[in-house]
Amino acid sequence: MDRRYCYKDLLPLVVLIVNECNNTGLFTLFKAATLQGMSSYVFVTYAYTVAFLVLLPITFFYRRSRVVPPLSSSILSKIALLGVIGCSSQILGYVGISYSSPTLSSAISNLTPAFTFMLAVICRMEKVAIKSRTTQAKILGSIISISGAFIVTFYKGQSIIIADNSPFVQLRQSNGILTSVDRNWAIGGLLLTACNILLTVWFVFQVEILKDFPDELTMVFFYNLSAAVVASVVGLLGEKNTSAWKIRPDISLISIVCTGIFNKFLSSAIYAWGIHLKGPVYVAMFKPLSIVIAVAMGVMFLGDTLHVGSIIGATIISIGFYTVMWGKATELKEEEEEEEDVGSQESPTTENVPLLQSNKTVNSTKKIDGSV
Repeated sequence: MDRRYCYKDLLPLVVLIVNECNNTGLFTLFKAATLQGMSSYVFVTYAYTVAFLVLLPITFFYRRSRVVPPLSSSILSKIALLGVIGCSSQILGYVGISYSSPTLSSAISNLTPAFTFMLAVICRMEKVAIKSRTTQAKILGSIISISGAFIVTFYKGQSIIIADNSPFVQLRQSNGILTSVDRNWAIGGLLLTACNILLTVWFVFQVEILKDFPDELTMVFFYNLSAAVVASVVGLLGEKNTSAWKIRPDISLISIVCTGIFNKFLSSAIYAWGIHLKGPVYVAMFKPLSIVIAVAMGVMFLGDTLHVGSIIGATIISIGFYTVMWGKATELKEEEEEEEDVGSQESPTTENVPLLQSNKTVNSTKKIDGSV
């Protein structure tokens, strides 16, 4: 029982928390690289290529040493589609971060649980009973989260932590809501929202693939292969400057290698494992943990300015997120109680059979043995 609890509950909790911390740190590293002129399209292409090259020998020896499910053309086509969805999400996300900041990315990522819940309802992976308090909590939480995303995207407000000590920054940000909307910030917010919508589709679509092909590592390998191909095509169309494809041995190279290994490979494998084990909604619930880490890293390492709008919006999104999670946790608890009730009402075992009935069974068995 203890081992089952550690693998089913404790291990996913710890691994997914560490994974979100890892991803937030990589987003900050990417932002630092873009500040030195690295292209988002080049970054995504090279990161997926690094992940594919690292996975190539690992997957080869893994499939030779174990009995794994066979690959079919339908599975490969689904994984290729998964690559298109995931690559599109990543390109939108990294371009959005280049327009804004990792802090905004982490704040808007709080929308992922709400989007995942709504898509899971559409795909009939989640139960919906309007009169149930758990369903009402999940619907209300989704609405609150989306409202908070609009605030954090279109309202910056007064500065709380100012990276630039110039008094002009304070004066400019202290005006009303109309002047607090920054064009790049809004564009980045919209791109990041689209990124998280596609990320939700990416989570839920993996459930369908893993039902027919329960091999996470092989799925991640072919996913990175197809995503690298898509990213290369999009990158060649989006980045016409040939000099941008030449990576210097500085923070750009470090960011690409680290993201390829720890995000595209390791994080994708963790997500696939978590979705297969606990479902897409459970995996999505850890996204809001990144906001605190992103704020701290952005202020310390990137010189980001922390605004009131980000705090208010992130707080509202977090309230919506925890409302959804409360509904989900309560629903799981009720399902476990129902399973226990059903188990207790099952037919009695031979240990609970009356003594007279047990003797009759033994005697009839002896007669059958004698006749044989």
